[in-house]
Amino acid sequence: MFQQEFTYETRPVRVVFRPGAAVTATPDEAARLGLRRLLVVCGSRGEPTAREIADALGDRCAGVHAEARMHVPVEDADRAVAAARAAGADGCVAVGGGSAIGLGKAIALRTGLPLIAVPSTYSGSEMTPVWGLTERGTKRTGRDPAVQPRSVVYDPRLTLGLPVPLTVTSGVNALAHAVEALYAPDASPLTSLMAEEGVRAMTQALPRLAEHPRDEDARGRALYAAWLCGACLGATTMGLHHKLCHVLGGTFGLPHAETHTVLLPYALAFNAPAAAGALSVLRRALGADDVPRALWDLTGRLGASRSLAALGLTEAGLAPAARSAAGEPYANPRPVTVEDALAVLRAAYGGGPP
Repeated sequence: MFQQEFTYETRPVRVVFRPGAAVTATPDEAARLGLRRLLVVCGSRGEPTAREIADALGDRCAGVHAEARMHVPVEDADRAVAAARAAGADGCVAVGGGSAIGLGKAIALRTGLPLIAVPSTYSGSEMTPVWGLTERGTKRTGRDPAVQPRSVVYDPRLTLGLPVPLTVTSGVNALAHAVEALYAPDASPLTSLMAEEGVRAMTQALPRLAEHPRDEDARGRALYAAWLCGACLGATTMGLHHKLCHVLGGTFGLPHAETHTVLLPYALAFNAPAAAGALSVLRRALGADDVPRALWDLTGRLGASRSLAALGLTEAGLAPAARSAAGEPYANPRPVTVEDALAVLRAAYGGGPP
C-alpha cells in the first residue's frame, strides 16, 4: 500500500563525487562558497591527506587542526573552536571519518561557520544535520541546520587505504542508518528508496573489498552507498539501535563503528515484530528471508567482531547501559523498557545468532 501521508525536507548541500576530487575539487568548493580562510580539521590518521588538501587550498588555508577523536569529547570541541577563532577562519574543511566530521560540526554549531566535508570512511555523518558531543561520560546528540555541510566532496581514492576491518565496520555503520530509516516515524517513500539502494550497494561492495581492498570500483560503490545511507539518517529519526550505540560509546568508550556492527542484528531482531514494512524492503535488498541472521552472518563472514564482550564491555556494564538507553524518550517501532534494552544488550554481549 502506498504511503499516503509523509513529510520530506531536503537541505541545501552540494555533492561532488569523483576520483581525485579531494585535492582538485575542495578548493573550488571553497571558492564557490566565497570562503577565504579555512581551518582544516582531521584526526591523526587522516592528517597526511588533510595536509595535501591544505596545500591545495593555498592562501585559503588558515591552518590544520589534527586533534579529532572518537565521540567528540567536549574539551576537544572547545580547543577546536578556539583554534578556528584564533585563525580568523571563515569556514572549515573536515577531512576523515565520523570523528573529524563530528569535530567540524562542533565548530559549526558553536560559531556558525560553513563546513565542507571530505569523508574518508563510510560513516555518513557528512549528509546529516546531526551533531554529537561527549561530556562527563554522556554523549549528547542533536539536530541543527548549522552543522549540515554546505559541500561534500566524495573521493573514492581516499578510501583505498582504509584497512579491511575498518572498511567492514564503517560500512555496517552506514547500513544501520538505512535500517533505522526504514522504520522511523518520519520515513517517506524517498528515504525508503534510498535506504533500499544503500543497503543493496553496501552489502554488494563489502565482500568484494574484503577480498580486494584496493578495488576502486567497489570503493566507489561503498562510498555511494554511504552517501545514500547517511542521507536517510539526515532525514529521519533515530531509534533503539542508535540510542544504544550512543550510550555504549559515550559512557563506556566502546569504538563507534564496531559497536554499530555488533548491535545491528540484535536491535533489528527486537524491532522486527513491529517493522514488517522495513523487513520486506530489507529482504529484497539482501536477498534473504531472515534479515537479522543475514546481517549477523555477513559481519562474521567478513571477519568483524560479533560480541560486545570482544569490544571490551564487561558484564557489569550491561544493566547501567540498559537503564541509560531506556531512560530517555525516543522514537522506536516498539516501546523499550529497561528489561527490553537489557535483553538486547545481553544477546549482543554473547554474540550468538540473533
